[in-house]
Amino acid sequence: MTADVLFRPFACKSLKLKNRIVMAPMTRSFSPGGVPTPEVAAYYRRRAAAEVGLIVSEGTVVDRAAASNDPAVPRFHGDDALAAWKQVIDEVHAAGGVMAPQLWHVGAIPGNGPEWKPFGRIDSPSGLGGADRVVGEPMTPEDIADTIDAFGKAAGAAKALGFDAVELHGAHGYLIDQFFWGDVNRREDLFGGPGVAERNRFGVEVVKAVRAAVGEDFAVILRLSQWKIPDFDFKVARNPAEMEAWLTPLAEAGADILHCSQRRFWEPEFEGSDLNFAGWAKKLTGRPTITVGSVGLAGEFIGSFRGETSAPAPLDELVRRMEREEFDLVAVGRALLADPQWAKKVHEGRPDQLADFSREAMATLS
Repeated sequence: MTADVLFRPFACKSLKLKNRIVMAPMTRSFSPGGVPTPEVAAYYRRRAAAEVGLIVSEGTVVDRAAASNDPAVPRFHGDDALAAWKQVIDEVHAAGGVMAPQLWHVGAIPGNGPEWKPFGRIDSPSGLGGADRVVGEPMTPEDIADTIDAFGKAAGAAKALGFDAVELHGAHGYLIDQFFWGDVNRREDLFGGPGVAERNRFGVEVVKAVRAAVGEDFAVILRLSQWKIPDFDFKVARNPAEMEAWLTPLAEAGADILHCSQRRFWEPEFEGSDLNFAGWAKKLTGRPTITVGSVGLAGEFIGSFRGETSAPAPLDELVRRMEREEFDLVAVGRALLADPQWAKKVHEGRPDQLADFSREAMATLS
């Protein structure tokens, strides 16, 4: 089966892509003091030069003290960090690439190691980091307003620096997603409620602030997931009606493309249909979608954190779903981390030359 469908052009507002392959955002922690280095710029440039259609940066944090849980995660605020991101986007463009920064606030997700301390008072909807894990006080209305404003300012900076689009991290149990998640959002004000239609308010307001900052013609991508870092089986939406109530207000607020994260992209989202998360999101909202989850590798990402090696996997199922237009774009994570030439090798029909992924790939900016 040929992979030609992956190399068809795609356009959405400011995004003009030569193919359907997206480099998924992957935290690398190689930016000391939150400032991307020349090596970070070169890391992204290599993928741009090797036929990746759209690069989405690693998560880069907005201007809230507790937005980061790792001092080596890049910032998207401050003159020093923004100047470094200007170097990144200039190098990506010089290589013929297209790029969006992923704007991020970790919320109540702690950093690594027993010695970790938060950089500021932890932001979370209800002071919870899990169903029964108290991490502090709920965000005040002023905290919420300041955080929404921080996302808007970061998005405006991305456009001013010359990026081609912007992505918001609303997945995996981080701050925006914590508001969707009923186990940790127990607020009784405008930002909480019994259903996701009520708990959507924070995400909707973030998207609106970003849209206001970048204008109507700049592409806004929103990354979403059902699963959470503490609970891989959790579902925000248990059926299509709940998913429609969750996603439609976000699309109407200004999300142009929905980036739908699964552990395994080929798994159906609901019984009675083989559509995956991205397929359902496209069907319910009419928005273009990105699928992601163990693309191009035989083993899933959870295993990689345990040190498991993952070999390249055939793309037949992905191609089949792309050809029936179940989703529009495909994000590739670990396979592109291990092999900067992955997209080029797929395009040229060289699957036998694709690299295995091993945990050691996380230790370098290859």
